Amino acid sequence: MSDETPPDRNVFRDTLVPLMAEDQRLVCLDSDTGLYNGTDFGPAADRYINLGIAEQDLMGVAAGLAKSGRIPVVNTMATFASTRALEFVKIDIAYNAVPVRIAATHSGLSAASLGPTHHSLEDLAVMRVLPNMTVLVSTGGESTAQLFRQSVDLPGPVYLRLGRGATPQLPEDAPPVRIGEAQVLRHGEDVTLVACGPYPVHAALLAAERLAERDLSASVLNMHTIKPLDVATLVEHARESRLVISVEEHWEHGGLGAAVSEALAGRLPVLVRRVGVSDEFVSMAGDHPYLLERSGITPDAVVDAVLEALGDID
Repeated sequence: MSDETPPDRNVFRDTLVPLMAEDQRLVCLDSDTGLYNGTDFGPAADRYINLGIAEQDLMGVAAGLAKSGRIPVVNTMATFASTRALEFVKIDIAYNAVPVRIAATHSGLSAASLGPTHHSLEDLAVMRVLPNMTVLVSTGGESTAQLFRQSVDLPGPVYLRLGRGATPQLPEDAPPVRIGEAQVLRHGEDVTLVACGPYPVHAALLAAERLAERDLSASVLNMHTIKPLDVATLVEHARESRLVISVEEHWEHGGLGAAVSEALAGRLPVLVRRVGVSDEFVSMAGDHPYLLERSGITPDAVVDAVLEALGDID
């Protein structure tokens, strides 16, 4: 793996702007994030609208534009999209199944030292239960561009979870990202590691390497599409495994781990364990990697979860 990708939000911006020049339907709605300061939209300049820090209005305007034949792209922080503006997302956007694209930056703990008010550890739980909503989690770099490009013509609304800063990069030989299909990064027979987001996927890959040193082979699935979940690929790998571990930068409840558990329940008699942020707010100060370390989203935590669960089985 190469070291880092550029920040998700920058890759997203640099993908969106040229697409707006090509596709007259696209409109960028901003919440005064500063991401587009100095950006040259060229012929699409009149389709960039900064509504200021008014996330509820942002969602309502987006719904109206979508009903008028546009494809609005809403840019705001993940916690504000999924909590502050939730009623508007639910009623104006999801209920009407309109094609709004919510680009949610600063997801998970990537807002870091801004504290619990800006952390977003609930957004996957919130968004995936809304009918009609497609929920995507970028893994950084080119995956951000691929997911967004593919999402443009999807029916209904899309929630695209993005980070804030540079993140670890996927292996160069990783298969292409396709919405609705788990990205299989490693094949194994003993354990299936299912992750989403750059740091959790990176942790799963490193954990798989360390497990191999213990003669345990692990599959690693990048489940970048939380909804609709790729149940077929998940079941295919889980069927051959003694254990399934989910890894996510989200509270342990309601997110990827819950989606995986729900999908496997009634289909396979396989043990599922979750690696995520425990049921508490992350109040310590520090940068993004530090908060992840303190919250147990690490390769060592994944390895420990696997060994403990296998010990319980044996």
